[in-house]
Amino acid sequence: MDAELVTLVGTGTTTLVGLMVTDLWEQTKQRVVRLFSRGGDTDAVAGELEETRAALIAATGRSDQEDLTSDLTATVRLRLRRLLEQDPDTAVELRRLVDEFAPAAPSGTVHNSITGGTQHGPVIQGHTFTNLTFHTRDGRQP
Repeated sequence: MDAELVTLVGTGTTTLVGLMVTDLWEQTKQRVVRLFSRGGDTDAVAGELEETRAALIAATGRSDQEDLTSDLTATVRLRLRRLLEQDPDTAVELRRLVDEFAPAAPSGTVHNSITGGTQHGPVIQGHTFTNLTFHTRDGRQP
């Protein structure tokens, strides 16, 4: 499986599992059933997806929630992977679903401000910095 499809499987899994625990599931369930059934028994597929959804919802707040969610997510991922390996044309439909329902990437601008006191040199905000060099006019080290 090429890298683009592997990425689609990952994004598709995250999107589908996320949808299962929201009110949007009822809007998308039939599309997901069609995607997974591909000419097979749609009732069986719908039942399996509802079982997965019920298990995800039941896991909420339990001490083993993370493990259960991880296991159920892996099941969906494997199912998508097999689906795309058997019928690569389904990637178009999965991509449409992901594009429509995947969480939007954060957008906008970031504005940081510093208040209080006086800064007599560069101020850096961030996570990890290495090999920084500061050039000053009077030769003093910040």
